[in-house]
Amino acid sequence: MKLVRYQGPGGARVGIVDGDHLLDAGTDLINAAPGEAVGAVADATLLAPTVPSKILCAGLNYRDHAEESGMPIPAKPLLFAKFPNTIVGPGEPIRMPSISEQIDYEAELGVVIGARASGVGVGDALEHVLGYTCLNDVSARDLQFAEPQWIRGKSLDSFCPIGPWIVTRDEIPDPQALGIRCIVNGEKLQDSSTEQMVFGVAELIAFISESITLEPGDLIATGTPPGVGFARTPPVWLKTGDTITVEIDGIGALTNRVA
Repeated sequence: MKLVRYQGPGGARVGIVDGDHLLDAGTDLINAAPGEAVGAVADATLLAPTVPSKILCAGLNYRDHAEESGMPIPAKPLLFAKFPNTIVGPGEPIRMPSISEQIDYEAELGVVIGARASGVGVGDALEHVLGYTCLNDVSARDLQFAEPQWIRGKSLDSFCPIGPWIVTRDEIPDPQALGIRCIVNGEKLQDSSTEQMVFGVAELIAFISESITLEPGDLIATGTPPGVGFARTPPVWLKTGDTITVEIDGIGALTNRVA
């Protein structure tokens, strides 16, 4: 099942994608159930599919990305946070900040929590997943690398596009077997598979929930594969007018432009 949030006449609504059509599902993302048809998906204004209370991110979680960054592969998950002000939906602009000239893309698998997770084990972790979405961990590298904490460089407004929907976990039997790509202005710059993660989805949920309770709707960004802009020669920085698409097999494609 594909879950969306869309702009209804009275505000944000939850919907279920049925082929090319959109069915209304009320306002409860976690317990969404199909209702009346509201029209074609292509005609709907899709919003970010979840509004998380927190966004936990895994750094250097692809082996090749750690190597291209010149950093050791982490012995345990390396966590940082983004804040809800970063969330934008499909088609919404990534806003170029005046304080940075080195804006980078990062295609990532996003994990949306569906059931409260506190102290869960690896074997039970996926039962707490609502589903998966495409995520772009946009980063201001000059800010990120100038400071010992990554939060400011990662948490500028509009720096976490997600969508276009959440594909429920029953349709993704193995989250560690998904092709993942990033395409900038028609050029494929990242092309890998989630099997290359150092720590898989279940391991990340178990590690995070040891110390931080995950609530329904919360979002985990699982890391990016190699091919990011700062590691290229010469570096590739995003600029106004660029179009960035994150594609993940079994989920879909998320496209945003830089404004």
